[in-house]
Amino acid sequence: MMPLLPVAAVVLALQTAASPPPPTARPPSATTAVAQRAATPPVIDGNDNDAVWRLAPVIKDFRQFQPTEDGAPSLPTEAKVAYDDQNLYVFVRAFDSHPDSIKKLLARRDVRICCDQIKVVIDSYHDRRTGFEFAVNPAGVKRDYAMYGDDQQEDDAWDGVWEVATQVDSLGWTAEFRFPLSQLRYAHAPSNVFGFAIWRDIDRHGGERVGWPVYRPSKRGFVSQLGDLVGLEGLPAPRRLELAPYAVTKNVPEAGFQHNQKVDGGADIKYGITSNITVDATVNPDFGQVEADPSVVNLTSFETFFQERRPFFVEGTGIFNFPVNCSAVNCGPEGLFYSRRIGHDPSRIVGATKISGRLGSGLTIGPVEGITKRVGIAGGGPTLEPFTNYGVLRLSQDLRNGQSGFGVMATAVNRNVDQFTQGLREHAYVGAVDFRHRFHGGTYELNGSLDLSTVGGSAAAISATQLNSRHLFQRPDDRINYDSTRTSLSGDAEEILLTRRSGFIQGQTSYLRRSPGFEVNDLGFMFRANQQSWNNWVSLNWSQQTKLFQRAFWNFNWWQYWTTDGMPTDRAFNTNAHVQLKNQWFLHAGGTIGGFGNLFCDFCSRGGAAIRVDGYFAPWAGFGGDPRGVITPFLFVNYRTKDGGRSTSVSWSPEIDVRVSSQFRGSVSGNISHDIDDRQDLPPKDSLGVHYLFAHIDQKTVSMTFRVDYTATPTLTVQLYASPFVSKARYSNLRELSATPRAEAYDARLQPYAGSSPFLQDFNSKFFNSNLVVRWEYRPGSTLYVVWNQGRDDFEPTQGTRDVAGDFKRLFNAYPRNTFLIKASYWLNR
Repeated sequence: MMPLLPVAAVVLALQTAASPPPPTARPPSATTAVAQRAATPPVIDGNDNDAVWRLAPVIKDFRQFQPTEDGAPSLPTEAKVAYDDQNLYVFVRAFDSHPDSIKKLLARRDVRICCDQIKVVIDSYHDRRTGFEFAVNPAGVKRDYAMYGDDQQEDDAWDGVWEVATQVDSLGWTAEFRFPLSQLRYAHAPSNVFGFAIWRDIDRHGGERVGWPVYRPSKRGFVSQLGDLVGLEGLPAPRRLELAPYAVTKNVPEAGFQHNQKVDGGADIKYGITSNITVDATVNPDFGQVEADPSVVNLTSFETFFQERRPFFVEGTGIFNFPVNCSAVNCGPEGLFYSRRIGHDPSRIVGATKISGRLGSGLTIGPVEGITKRVGIAGGGPTLEPFTNYGVLRLSQDLRNGQSGFGVMATAVNRNVDQFTQGLREHAYVGAVDFRHRFHGGTYELNGSLDLSTVGGSAAAISATQLNSRHLFQRPDDRINYDSTRTSLSGDAEEILLTRRSGFIQGQTSYLRRSPGFEVNDLGFMFRANQQSWNNWVSLNWSQQTKLFQRAFWNFNWWQYWTTDGMPTDRAFNTNAHVQLKNQWFLHAGGTIGGFGNLFCDFCSRGGAAIRVDGYFAPWAGFGGDPRGVITPFLFVNYRTKDGGRSTSVSWSPEIDVRVSSQFRGSVSGNISHDIDDRQDLPPKDSLGVHYLFAHIDQKTVSMTFRVDYTATPTLTVQLYASPFVSKARYSNLRELSATPRAEAYDARLQPYAGSSPFLQDFNSKFFNSNLVVRWEYRPGSTLYVVWNQGRDDFEPTQGTRDVAGDFKRLFNAYPRNTFLIKASYWLNR
C-alpha cells in the first residue's frame, strides 16, 4: 500500500495534466439554466429584493413527476441562480393559493418530515453519476446528502456547510440558499457546467412532486436526468479546513459496584487541498453521537454485521462501496471494505487518513490508511491485539459521460504477529476489478466484477481459517482438502449481472460465484465462501396514478444456490407487491416458497456432512399509514415454517409515530418474535470422535425502541433514544448427525446423542441502551454535541418463569454503565 502523501502528489500531478478544455455554455432551454454573477452578495433572508435577483434569468418550466409523470403542476414554481467567487446562490419561489395551509413543522437536521419541501440537486463534477442534495421545509429544517452511482444512492452522514432562509408570505413560500463553493467539488477550469435540478413537494396535494427539469421515474437514473447549469465563469479553487475535536468521559463498572472514571479525546480533520480533492484525517475516532449498536442474541456460527457509526468512516462510503454477492434479488452487507475492522475491540486506532475526489479525466480516487496500536495485558504481558496497518485503494474511471466505467479496488492488512498472536493471520490482500456498461439508451446495464484474495500466516492461523464457519474445509462429503500444514490460502469471486431498469417491465438476471478459499474478512465482510448462485428478478411497475392507487410495484423472484462443486443448497420462488393508495397509505404483502427438489445444507452441522433440508414457506404482510397525519401507524407480520412443520417462526413489528406539536415528535416501535427450531445447530463435541450436535429450541424475543425529538430551533435539538431488549430460550431433544444425513425421512437424518450429554445452556439475556443527545449548530458548519449514554445488561442461565414485564423490571435493576461525551467542531473556511 502506497503512503498517502505520495498518492496525493501523484493525484495532483494527474489532475493538472488531465484538466479538460472549458465546456461551451448552451443557450437556455427546458433543460438548461443560466447563473448570474453577483456584483454584491445577496442577503440570505428569504426575500428576492437583492439586485442580483432582478437580473438572474427565471426558471419556470417545472413539471409534475408524482403522481403523474410529466404532468402539469397544480401550483407554479419559479427559481433563479447566482454566484460569486465564494458561493453559489439559489432562490426559489413556491407559489401557493392558500399559504395559510402551509405547514411549518420543526425537526432535527436530516430528518424527513411530511410537509412541503424544496430541494436543490447539484452535480458539480458534471459526471452524471454523483452529486449533492440540499433540502429545506418551510420551517427552515435542513437535510443534505451526498449521492453516488446515479440511482440516488444517498450518503446521509454527509453534512455540508450551507445556509438557507425561508419565508411564508401572501404568495406562498420562498427558500433562499447559499452554498459555499468549498463544499462543491468541481474541476478547476475557466468555465464550468454543473448538473442541476430543483424539486418541490406539495404536501397537501396527495404527495404531489414537481421538478425542473422534468424527471421521469420510469426511466433509469437520477443524476443522469439533471439539467445543466451554465454561465459559471472563472470559479476559483477554494480550499477548506475543518476541525472537530472531542472529549469523552465514562465510568467503567467493576466488581462490587465500583467504577473508574476514564477521560479520552480525539479529533477529525478535513482539508480541501483543491476544489475537487479532499484529505480527511482522524485521531482516535469516536463512535456515533446518537445510537448504540442494536442488541442481538446470535445463535448461529456466523458473525453479526453492525453498521459503521464513526463519522470519519461513514462519510464518503459510496466511493469505497464494492459489494460481494449482491443482486436485485438478494443483497446483504457483504463487501470488500468493512470499516469496523479498523479499531475493533480490543484494538485502538492511532490515526487514519483518507483522500477522496475526482480528477478532470473522470477518475474517482479513494485511498484510506489506518493504524491500530498493540494492545497487551497491563504490565507488559501477553499481546491481545498486535500493531496492525490497514490500507484501501479504490479507483473508478467513468467513460461515455458516465454511461460506462471500470474500476479497481485493493485492500491490505499487515499485522506484527508475535508468539502470543500466532492464531491471527499475518497478512491479507485483496485485489478486484469491476465494470459497468449501459446500452440501448441506458435502458439496460451489464456489470460485473472479479475478486482475488490471499491470506498468509502461521500453520495454526491458516488451519483455523480453513476450519471456520466461512470455509468448513473439514466437511467430509465434498471435494475440498483440508491441509493443516498450509501457511497461505487463496481464492476468487466472480459476478455478472444484466439489468433492465426502465419502463413498465424491469428485471435482472445474475450469476455469482465464490471459491472455497475466498477470504476477505480481515478488512471486508463475508458470511460464506464456496457458493454459487443464479438469481432472477422481474418487476411490474405502475408509476402513473390510476383510479385505485397512486403507484404500485409487483416483483417476482427466482433463485438457485449451489456449492462450487455443484451440490444444490436452495431453490425458491418469491413474489411481493407494494401499493401506495391515494390517501398515502402503503400496503405490502409477499411470500417465499422454497426448498424445491433435493437440497442439502452444507453448513448446518458446522463442519460435518451436509444434511438434507425440506421445503419452507414464508409469507409476510404490512402497512404504513399516511405520514401527513398526527399519528402514523405501521405494522409488519412475518411467518415461516420448515422441517415439515416442526420449525416455525412468527414475528410482529408494530410502530406508532406521533407528532405532538410542531416541535415535539416521538415514536414507539417493537419487535415480538417466537421462534421454534427443531434442528438448532450447536458447536460440535470432540469426545471419542467428533459429534455434530443439534437440539430443539423454543425462543421468545421482545425488543422496543423509544424516540423523542424536541426541536427548539432548526439549529438546536434534543433527542432521546432508548431500547430495552429481552431474549430467552429453552433447549430440549439433544441429537447428533446420523450416518445417513441425506436420507429422505426427516427422523433418519439425526439420531439421539448417546454420549455424555453436554450442558445445554438455557438463557435469559437482557440489554438496555439509551442516549440523550443535545446538538447545537452554533454557527454554520460548527456544531456542539453533548451526549449521555447509559447501558445495562443481565444474563441468567435459565429461561425463567417471569413474564416480559418482570424481565424488563429485572433489567432496569441492573448496574448501569454511563458515558458522557462532549464533541465540538469548528469550521474554518480557509
